[in-house]
Amino acid sequence: MGDMSLGIWRKILDVGLRGFIKTGILHVTWPDMTQTVYGDGSGDQIELAITDPALIRGLITNPDMAMGDGYMSGRITFGNDNLDGFLQLALKNRSLGGGIIFRSSRILRQVTRSFILRNPVGKAQSNVAHHYDLSAKLYDLFLDTDRQYSCAYFTEPDLSLEDAQLAKKRHIARKLCLKPGMRVLDIGCGWGGMALTLAQEFGVHVTGVTLSEEQHAYAVKRVQDAGLSDKIDIRLQDYRKVPETFDRVVSVGMFEHVGPRNYGEFFTQLDRLLAPEGVALIHTIAFNVRPQLTSPWITKYIFPGGHIPALSEIAPHFEATTLDLSDLEVWRMHYAETLKHWHDRFDERKSEAEDLYDETFVRMWRYYLKASEHTFRSGQQVVFQMQFTRNSETVPLTRDYMYKD
Repeated sequence: MGDMSLGIWRKILDVGLRGFIKTGILHVTWPDMTQTVYGDGSGDQIELAITDPALIRGLITNPDMAMGDGYMSGRITFGNDNLDGFLQLALKNRSLGGGIIFRSSRILRQVTRSFILRNPVGKAQSNVAHHYDLSAKLYDLFLDTDRQYSCAYFTEPDLSLEDAQLAKKRHIARKLCLKPGMRVLDIGCGWGGMALTLAQEFGVHVTGVTLSEEQHAYAVKRVQDAGLSDKIDIRLQDYRKVPETFDRVVSVGMFEHVGPRNYGEFFTQLDRLLAPEGVALIHTIAFNVRPQLTSPWITKYIFPGGHIPALSEIAPHFEATTLDLSDLEVWRMHYAETLKHWHDRFDERKSEAEDLYDETFVRMWRYYLKASEHTFRSGQQVVFQMQFTRNSETVPLTRDYMYKD
């Protein structure tokens, strides 16, 4: 990038930041060591330094990608490594409008969304492997001992991560209205924690399916070690290839990987898999605003093929089946607290993560956890728990049963 071109892009970014930072203080140090302050002077000053001139154009044309790339490579730094403060400042100002330049980049991404969000069977498996087939030792650094890699349920503010994850599983189990001997399908069963809890505590038979070879091997061993091979069948299988029907179907943290172009197929399959008097529970991250595209940085480095749905994207597809939405629960801030636990645990053991991968990976993972936490804290994202039946008498008419021990 020539000096003249660089100067033009810097001027455009300067104008963009003046329109974007309406509240707070952002102190920017440019690659040539000159400095500029943006905002209205309120609150704590956030210091940001850009060391690579090549990033400036990307911060205008694709700010989510450039910011994530810059942080993970060390070409963008924050004073006192205050990533929390920067994310809070950015999300607060984004909620105030975001300025014309940064709004334009989001509009362009919305226009191209239909070409991005495809997740056919073959691609789905490679997308899952990208994230879930990382070293098992990595997940042991920050997850609970049951390896629950989804939102925990903090029934009390000071609940430990272990107890909050157990509370999540039991809350879901109550929503399923289980009886001993029932056949349960766990779509996207992860490392087997939900299957083990349902079989051990509720006496049901569980079939778990996953596309991750790493998760499959780990879950099978856990089942064998627990002596529950007669009650739990863990398969390396796409849910679209499961031939049986089940009394209950549960899916926790898998729907985010389906993609909007496949929602119709998902609910058609759910309709097929569920017995006539069955109950299904889908637990998913969701936007509580209009449909949005996932951050391109998250899509590239963390969850390729992933998409966070809005309710308006989901509803037309289950409405086209024989399934009835019998309950919709919205969890606010529970995932923010879960992610804080994960980040703090990861940060305490980041030297071990460096030994597994490298410093760039550690910065990438920290950015992923922190950016996700603050997106939930901003209120843009929540968790939906959608309960489906075909018969209004299959589940109780009041919600009291969900909260009994």
